[in-house]
Amino acid sequence: MIDDLWYKNSVIYCLSVSTFMDANGDGIGDFKGLLRRLDYLHGLGISAIWLMPFQPSPGKDDGYDISDYYGVDPRYGTLGDFVEFTHGCKQRGIRVIIDLVVNHTSNEHAWFKSARSAKDSPHRDWYVWADKKPANADKGMVFPGVQKSTWTHDKEAGAWYFHRFYDFQPDLNTSSPLVQAEILKIMGFWIQLGVSGFRMDAVPFVIATKGAKVKKPIEQYDMLRAFREFLQWREGDAIILAEANVLPETDMEYFGRDGDRMQMMFNFHVNQHLFYALASGDVRPLAAALSVTKPRPATAQWGLFLRNHDELDLGRLTKPQRNAVFEAFGPHKDMQLYDRGIRRRLAPMLGGDRRRLELAYSLMFTLPGTPVVRYGDELGMGDDLSLPERNCARTPMQWSSEPHGGFTKGDKPCLPVMDKGPYGYEHVNAAKQRRDANSMLNWTERIIRMRKEVPEVGWGDFKIITTRDPSILVIRYDWRNNSVLFVHNLEQRPREISFGTGLPGEAGKQLINLLADDHSHADGRGRHKLVIEPYGYRWYRVGGLDYLLKRSDTDHQTMKRPRHSA
Repeated sequence: MIDDLWYKNSVIYCLSVSTFMDANGDGIGDFKGLLRRLDYLHGLGISAIWLMPFQPSPGKDDGYDISDYYGVDPRYGTLGDFVEFTHGCKQRGIRVIIDLVVNHTSNEHAWFKSARSAKDSPHRDWYVWADKKPANADKGMVFPGVQKSTWTHDKEAGAWYFHRFYDFQPDLNTSSPLVQAEILKIMGFWIQLGVSGFRMDAVPFVIATKGAKVKKPIEQYDMLRAFREFLQWREGDAIILAEANVLPETDMEYFGRDGDRMQMMFNFHVNQHLFYALASGDVRPLAAALSVTKPRPATAQWGLFLRNHDELDLGRLTKPQRNAVFEAFGPHKDMQLYDRGIRRRLAPMLGGDRRRLELAYSLMFTLPGTPVVRYGDELGMGDDLSLPERNCARTPMQWSSEPHGGFTKGDKPCLPVMDKGPYGYEHVNAAKQRRDANSMLNWTERIIRMRKEVPEVGWGDFKIITTRDPSILVIRYDWRNNSVLFVHNLEQRPREISFGTGLPGEAGKQLINLLADDHSHADGRGRHKLVIEPYGYRWYRVGGLDYLLKRSDTDHQTMKRPRHSA
């Protein structure tokens, strides 16, 4: 049945094993420590954990330079430790998604060592080579300002190899049937060990044609269908969550018009316009972004996020919009990265303002899709701008006021724990916030619980309701004879608004506040009048709290027409 799709109404929590908890005392997080903290995550109410790379790696790019796809980095534990972790998750009803980084390998991977050793090596064609430096070698860098080229000469191979990312990350020739077969084998291996899916890294690059003679890469979308078919044969409810920062007009190519490719994609388009809305107080571009990304198959889902482990990419905004976000959230050069983004965590970006933090998270939890929370953001953790590039927002989890924030008993953590200023671990930590009923942690736990009680957001169709006030976003979801409605004020001043729910008859006359006692009753014209405080938000259920008695067993709208015919 379509409503067996677990990812449609879930909350995903993203973390790195290396910075979550160190049980061995060597300063590096590990699976034993992660297993010991599962009850914390279970209490938070998350549905799934997304693990960043933990396979063997030289560690030059935070694990995204993998040297063995079939193992666990010894610093984090063993395959046995990983299986114990996935078993612990299963006991608590938590699913596990892991990163699938198959656009490139480390240059220390055995495949690349074999490939560079001889032209007749069985792995030579697993990578992308050229006899001389291609003319376009200085174009297409992922990390401009840091990365000099996309082609590097290898003395041992006597040839140039292609790398879309750093020079120690040679690209796999993903057009090769042998490489594609190996990718399926990697997926099958980890599925057997208890994972429920994969966050596929850099999907547009994975499916693109590569080579010295390729002037304009062509996306091989059928590759996505092959990945999906294999995964569902092995584990019917396993998913792929695609990292694909692409234009809205190509979204359906990734989902598949029949819903036969990627089950989920991150909605980068909405993410960037959400930050512009937060910076400017103008929701109209955000509303437009929601509308243009609305088409998708009934089985597909967006992944909604605020911050992740990379920089906040603003490349899809206009120059004036991008400048407005830079000015509001990253005005100094050391806060910016790669000429396109901001490398900060959410709390310091919003000036530590609790009202704005709640507003941002309330928006993320009520926009169309499945919310993805980054570790530490439930506490309001800060960033360390003295660390290079993206490491500034990858500091260890702050568990308590004990040395190194309770992350490790060792003398030297893998990255410095935040220990100074208002975001230092003595001020911001999980233990302290557990004891405070009004803390960010406890607020996040309550909002996650409430988000699960409004499945209309994950499953339903949505309509943006106009209020003639550019700082107010009102959005209504309908699903199975039930409706919910959310109001957000992105302005620093209180706003008085009037709106109708857009539902016929008596249906929209009563709005029950799910987070407080100030319910709303429509006037004689069927309009609701609200005064909403600066950065305020409301979660309403339309009608009464007897909604479960009214819910139908089928989604008539979905059965009448596919979701992508919006």
